[in-house]
Amino acid sequence: MAAEPTTAELRALIAEFEPGKGHLVPALHKVQETYGYIMREAIEAVAEQLNTTPALVYGCVSFYDDFRTHPAAKTEISWCSGPACRLKGGDQIRSAMQQTLEVALGGQTEDHGVGFHLGQCIGTCSEAPQVWVNGKVVGDLTVAKAIRLARDLKGSK
Repeated sequence: MAAEPTTAELRALIAEFEPGKGHLVPALHKVQETYGYIMREAIEAVAEQLNTTPALVYGCVSFYDDFRTHPAAKTEISWCSGPACRLKGGDQIRSAMQQTLEVALGGQTEDHGVGFHLGQCIGTCSEAPQVWVNGKVVGDLTVAKAIRLARDLKGSK
C-alpha cells in the first residue's frame, strides 16, 4: 500500500477510464488496489474523471462489500452472516467477538490492529458457524472458541 495520494496522483492513476463506458467499478478497484482503500479525494477524482457526481461514486463504494473507505486493519475478521452459520449460532459468535474485541460490526479496534465486518456466505457451510481471518476460514466455532480467537487476535496486534 502506498502513502496518501495527491489529487494529481489520483488523476494520473485513473486517467485511462472514460465516462459512459461502465468504468466506475474498475476505476474504484484500481484505487483500492493501489492505496488499500478509497479515500474521499479518490471519490471526488473518480467522479470528475467519469463526469458524474461524488454521491453516485460513494453509492457504489458503500454498496459493494469489497470496497473500503478507511485503511484496512492489520487483521481483518469477516463474520459470516449466511443461513447455515446463523442457524448454528452465528449471531452468538458475532456478539461474543464484538464484546471481546470491543468493536462494532464494521469497525476496528482503536489501534487499527483488528477490523470486524460483515461477510457474505462463500459456500464453506460445512464449517459453520465461521469467520474468516484475513480471508482464511476459521470454522466450527463455539462462543468459547470465538472469545479465545478474538482475545488471541486482539493480543497479537
